[in-house]
Amino acid sequence: MDIRYEVNPVDFKTYQTEEVRNAFLVETLFEDGRVQFTYSHYDRLVIGGAVPTTEPLELEWTDVLKTNYFLERRELAVINIGGEGEVTVDGEVYSLVKRDCLYIGMENKQVQFRSKDATSPARYYLVSAGAHRVYPTKLLPISEAEPNKLGSDAESNSRTIYKYIHQEGIQSCQLMVGMTLLEPNNMWNTMPAHLHDRRMEAYLYFDMEPQTRVFHFMGQPNETRHLVLKNEQAILSPPWSIHSGVGTSNYTFIWAMAGENYTFSDMDAVPMEDLK
Repeated sequence: MDIRYEVNPVDFKTYQTEEVRNAFLVETLFEDGRVQFTYSHYDRLVIGGAVPTTEPLELEWTDVLKTNYFLERRELAVINIGGEGEVTVDGEVYSLVKRDCLYIGMENKQVQFRSKDATSPARYYLVSAGAHRVYPTKLLPISEAEPNKLGSDAESNSRTIYKYIHQEGIQSCQLMVGMTLLEPNNMWNTMPAHLHDRRMEAYLYFDMEPQTRVFHFMGQPNETRHLVLKNEQAILSPPWSIHSGVGTSNYTFIWAMAGENYTFSDMDAVPMEDLK
């Protein structure tokens, strides 16, 4: 398990490109036949990827957590971004096609990931946060998720947002998870920018062509930096940072939050004139 420690925003002002990448960019999450995790000290969020091929993969306990099993004191979101697959949770099987979301509550002891077709494997994006009570495991297919249309072609940000795990959707202790799809010829997300100092956020960018890149902007509003991302790479965004991006083409991203409160609209808008 890759471990990432917190960064002081004062220290961040001195970071060069490689230091920023090492602290916040997760370059490799998906590898055939493996489960991989990155553990962030921001709100103890864990993100990962599981790509089962010919054999199923287990959500294995890790010594980093110092618990008897992975979900003993955690909850988990699973979003499939690949081929059709199945997730088995303590003996119950859930089928997931691309963009379906499965919430798995605390105290489930065995989680197993399968692909229906090894030549077109499922690609499970995993997001886990600490939990204090049991919420039921629940599947939300993309076909049943409510689409919210936002933005415009004039602003290059025409997009559809699907909320999966939130106050009015799948219930959780602290995870909030959703997905944003940008329309063709639209490239901007989360601009004008905002902060939410009460929680951190992780972004997974995907559905990108090999030569497509996303320029992800982060930092305090008056001290911004950028990172260049390829397909299926993720960003750990600290509470003190904006989180905005623009691509060389359209793309899709999954956003996941954990932290102090459970209110999706808790955002501090940043005026454009404050960005530097």
